[in-house]
Parts: sequence; C-alpha cells; structure tokens
Amino acid sequence: MEEDSRIIDLYLKRDQSAITLTAEKYGGRLKAVAKQITGDAFMADECENDTYMEAWQSIPPNEPRTYFFPYLTRIVRHIALNRCEKENAKKRQGNLSELTEEMQECISSGEDLEGSVVDELMLSKSINGFLASLDEDKRNIFVRRYYFMDDIKGLSQRTGYSESKLKSMLMRMREKLKERLEKDGIDF
Repeated sequence: MEEDSRIIDLYLKRDQSAITLTAEKYGGRLKAVAKQITGDAFMADECENDTYMEAWQSIPPNEPRTYFFPYLTRIVRHIALNRCEKENAKKRQGNLSELTEEMQECISSGEDLEGSVVDELMLSKSINGFLASLDEDKRNIFVRRYYFMDDIKGLSQRTGYSESKLKSMLMRMREKLKERLEKDGIDF
C-alpha cells in the first residue's frame, strides 16, 4: 500500500519512473489478465503497455492510492475487451459468449445490462452486497470466473475443485445473485 502511494506520487509529479515501477510490480499480473481475455500473448503485451499509457493519462486527476491494482485491472480489462471486439478474436468470443449466457441467468428479461435503465449505483451496491455474503472461497471463484474471465478448466486447476463441482457452485451462486437483485428491486 505504501509502495503504491509512492508510485502514485510519481505519476502526479509526471515522473516516468512511475511506469517502470508499475510494470515491475504489476506487469506480470496485468499481462495475465489481458492474456486470459484475448487468448494471445502478443495482444496481451500490447494491452499491458496500453494500460500504462492509460494510467499515465488518467493519473491525475485520479489518485487510486488505496486501490491501485484494481484500478489498473479495470483499465487492462477494458482495453483487452475492446481489442477482442476490434480484432474479432474468435478464440475468445466463444468464452465471452459462454460467460454472457451464464450471467443472463441472473437477468430476468434477457435484456443486456447496457440497455437497462437501472441506476449503476444501486446495481453496484447490490452486487457488492451479494459478494460480501459469500464466503471467501466462493467469492474468489465468482470473481475469477466473471471478472477475470477464467475458464472452467483453469479455475479447476487453480482451486482444486472438479469442473463439475465448479459448474454446480457457479450455477447456485448465479441463482443467489438473481435472488439478491430481485430482492433489491433490480429487474432487467
């Protein structure tokens, strides 16, 4: 945390060593997130580099001292997803379609989230409440699957659960998320 704050100070001073320190501390993890999404090592490298440029341009005005890695992860995910869309990465589109279908189980009307008029703050609060209700193991599985877009096989290897056990756990979690969203009055 202190190291992140020092790195943010370097960004604020427009000191280019901030990028070097960011790459040393988080580069491997950022590249792994991008590769998981794009399925391509070269494209993941490009996404990682673009992330540093985006961080450079967005700090300031942002000062993500206490959430620097999540801040960078959000940037790299956005860049990688845009790159997939732009490059029409067929290899990853199958996984993205699968993830979309899974999450649509939580959305009662089948509309996509972007087309909804739901207040983002309410939705965020509801999802955070749902995640907080899960034990740490289940929360990590849910986040790895739907935020970091891990495939079932990789998630199985990471957690030690069988693929069928993971599918069943994820299905139950999606059902609970749907219940939570309905309980909180969020209906898509």
